[in-house]
Amino acid sequence: MTAKRQNRIGAVASTLVAVAIVGPGSAPLAAQSIDRVIVVTLDGFRWQDLFAGAERPLITGAEGGVRDTAGTLGRFWRPDPRDRRRALLPFLWGTVAEAGLLLGESTTAGVFRVENTIRFSYPGYNELFTGEPDPRIDSNAKIPNPNVTVLEWLSQRPGFRNSIEVYGSWDVFPFIFNATRSKLPVNGDGLPFPTAKTEAERAMNEMTEWLPTHWASARLDAPTMAGALAALRTRRPRILTVLLGETDEWAHERRYDLYLDAAHRSDRFIELLWTTAQSLPEYRGRTSLLVSVDHGRGPTGRDWTDHGEEVPPADRVWMAVMGPNVGTEPRLRAQSGTQSQFAATLARLVGEDWQSARPGAAPPIRLRP
Repeated sequence: MTAKRQNRIGAVASTLVAVAIVGPGSAPLAAQSIDRVIVVTLDGFRWQDLFAGAERPLITGAEGGVRDTAGTLGRFWRPDPRDRRRALLPFLWGTVAEAGLLLGESTTAGVFRVENTIRFSYPGYNELFTGEPDPRIDSNAKIPNPNVTVLEWLSQRPGFRNSIEVYGSWDVFPFIFNATRSKLPVNGDGLPFPTAKTEAERAMNEMTEWLPTHWASARLDAPTMAGALAALRTRRPRILTVLLGETDEWAHERRYDLYLDAAHRSDRFIELLWTTAQSLPEYRGRTSLLVSVDHGRGPTGRDWTDHGEEVPPADRVWMAVMGPNVGTEPRLRAQSGTQSQFAATLARLVGEDWQSARPGAAPPIRLRP
């Protein structure tokens, strides 16, 4: 995104989820397959805040750039970390963590890392959606991705043609998914409805134009959310990917209060996506949810606002997954792995084998005992 600062190695960071190899005891591919997947990423959202909630040293003007300390403490601070994380992310902790897997708690459970050494956005999203890092991708420049992503491959598989959509808050996404070659519908900036057909869509476009512009190449998440939710309700794609960005942008601005607010809104949006899907017969009981982050960030102090080669802790990432064929056993929740396993996991959730198309890709995470 814009606040990704620079397009060269060492400027910004990007990573995502990571997890373990599917072993001999895993359920067969067909037994794990379902019809639909909702994928959401929260750009640059730290595992520390996910698993322990808001960090007290950052709810200050000096460290976190917080303008209203009392108000932010009231919204997000609780003495017990379990209460803090639930105050910040009530759906992830009240529903997903109970019915699925929330992975990457680096201090007590499995550690998830990125495999690329650059740790910023384009390289991270490439690793996330192709299953392996590519040293040729070393910037955030708007260069069409030479690699075929798992979404592009799935879009050519039986039953998926014209049933995959991508909504994001960054104008580089059409290049990351190579929309020109892949023919995937990728909405990354501008209006959420480029060809508005209804009065509601025209109204949302108008509202988008009225919203403030904070960053040159990234928009606020509200238009992204509106477009994605409308796609779910009307076109009902089998794979809906939503790439939110405000968490990263506000962190780069050293505004911990707005970063927390953005994460909280994202959690509410994920809940809305899930409850909407469960209200539709095409999705009810046949849908998985996959949530993660494109890169980590540093701990408290200067590094919490940034990531990249100069911020080694930015290699720590996390992932959440919930669905009909996802187990909740303790050994599943303790697994470790790499960001590269995300692509094969996404494919496996709909009964496809990404490694058959890309042998160098990492295997999926372990979803069942």
